[in-house]
Amino acid sequence: MNRYPIWKYLLVLTIVVLGLLYAAPNLFGESPAVQITTTKANLKVDQALLASTESILKQENIPVEALFLDATGVKARFANTDTQLKAKDVLQSRLGKDYVIALNLLSRSPEWLRSIGARPMYLGLDLRGGVHFLLQVDMKAALDQAAERYVGDFRSALRTGRLNYLGVSRDGQTVNIRFKDSESLQKAQKALEREYTDLTFKAQDRGDEKVLSAVLSEVAKKRIQDFALKQNIQTLHNRINELGVAEPVIQQQGLDRVVVQLPGVQDTAKAKEILGRTATLEIRMVDEDKSNAVNLENAAKGQVPFGTDFFTDRNGIPMLVKKNVVLTGDYITDAGPGMDNQSGGAVVHVNLDNRGARIFKQATRENVGKRMAILLIEKGQAEVVTAPVIREEIGGGRVQISGMANTREATDISLLLRSGALAAPMEIIEERTVGPSMGEANIERGMHSTMWGFVAISIFMIIYYMLFGSVSVLSLGINLLLLVALLSLLQATLTLPGIAAVALTLGMAIDANVLINERIREELRNGNTPQASIHAGYDRAFDTILDANVTTMIAGIALFALGTGPVKGFAVVHVLGILTSMFTAVVVSRSVVNLIYGYRRKISKLSIG
Repeated sequence: MNRYPIWKYLLVLTIVVLGLLYAAPNLFGESPAVQITTTKANLKVDQALLASTESILKQENIPVEALFLDATGVKARFANTDTQLKAKDVLQSRLGKDYVIALNLLSRSPEWLRSIGARPMYLGLDLRGGVHFLLQVDMKAALDQAAERYVGDFRSALRTGRLNYLGVSRDGQTVNIRFKDSESLQKAQKALEREYTDLTFKAQDRGDEKVLSAVLSEVAKKRIQDFALKQNIQTLHNRINELGVAEPVIQQQGLDRVVVQLPGVQDTAKAKEILGRTATLEIRMVDEDKSNAVNLENAAKGQVPFGTDFFTDRNGIPMLVKKNVVLTGDYITDAGPGMDNQSGGAVVHVNLDNRGARIFKQATRENVGKRMAILLIEKGQAEVVTAPVIREEIGGGRVQISGMANTREATDISLLLRSGALAAPMEIIEERTVGPSMGEANIERGMHSTMWGFVAISIFMIIYYMLFGSVSVLSLGINLLLLVALLSLLQATLTLPGIAAVALTLGMAIDANVLINERIREELRNGNTPQASIHAGYDRAFDTILDANVTTMIAGIALFALGTGPVKGFAVVHVLGILTSMFTAVVVSRSVVNLIYGYRRKISKLSIG
């Protein structure tokens, strides 16, 4: 009656052992560390960089606790912050500006635990320390940039339609097109209204000239502002990856603000630099007429011919590129890595919107046989990725960029092109730093509250329910172990509200054991045998336990769905705690009770108080 088959005991034992393994990394703490990544897509973060880093640290007699390479870069762990800061300065000076040396914190857990995917929980800003930024998005600049794009679009559309005009200029967020006569204005207005439905056009006289003014509609303004905010948030996510922040918080606040929290980041200056980085694409024509040996030699010395810029491509070949920009990354709708069917090399496939496709088609038609330079611009520095010869007119809005060193570089550049540019400037209007000592104090208080709550519950259960109370305490401890293991396995972020949810879970978990124990007592009072009382107690208490936990889980799911930030963190721990408490109260505690009483033929009394 009260015996489990062997496989059930083995299942419980396996789950408990796995819980121990995956909860263990949280016991080792963290050490100061540096992370090395690269700012250049063509530079590899590989074993060679790892060996170079090891050699530099040995030459400078800087002791290292651990040095390894993972998916995010080369990481070195040190005994204290003084060694960490010294290593950062040395590595930055020896490796050069092409590499980002970011300060961080890394777990001290051994390699064999990391090899099985056992990692510690992420800690939130309130527990780990770090930096908090509140950024304001310049929405006016976003609208100004949109209006500036229409200036070029109008010129191209009027030329394509062979419509006569005197000039196109921007006045704030209004684009003005000047004409000689009303007939030309009306023809242009009909053509532009058909293509640019987001704009409102108004004709007016200014002396002898006829002016067609175009302004964005309110719906278009709202869409541009929403896009600017979402694009900036996506860009910040990608940029912050360089800092090695395990679980950054980047979320919208209000209509034009973004909250950024970077737990564990010690280098505030580096964080500010990363937040302000931009990356975009420019397509320009190579100036073939001026690209002779003399001009290239003079340009290398700083004497660049008028109307051109001097660059060298990735192979070191110099070239003069026209200042006039044919196309920018603003027209890109998507970008992804791929392989060239002919050469087998890595490429980037870029999709352009309708306007970009039209501009690109016209540019390639007019420049067949000439070279087109594709520039990647980041942190104000432009790099020629490739400069292919235009063989034929290219339509359809799909462009293939070759010249990638490998698939990883193609993936990185695709990421930059998809969301590398800030759609509008941002300004840091609030900055707060939470020190590691404050985080440690919060962890200590949270641990103490949970520990003393556990001790108080344990004393009560053991005194009141004796042996069955001890079994309840054991299952409660396993419940806490499994909850920590689950949070670590899911790489959830633990905050102060999360610790409060852990304490609440302990209280709710013991409630299920109380229901079971009281039901067993009731069965004994009704005259049932001890074995029958144990069986009936667990079976009949299950429905009540299930109902209570389901209703509480509904509340937790609602908190997760509707809440944000700390509320959502509380809900995650709360819901996981309900699942683990159901398992430990019903399965684990009964397994232990079955081991104690299930194999006894005669039981005269149960130790249940």
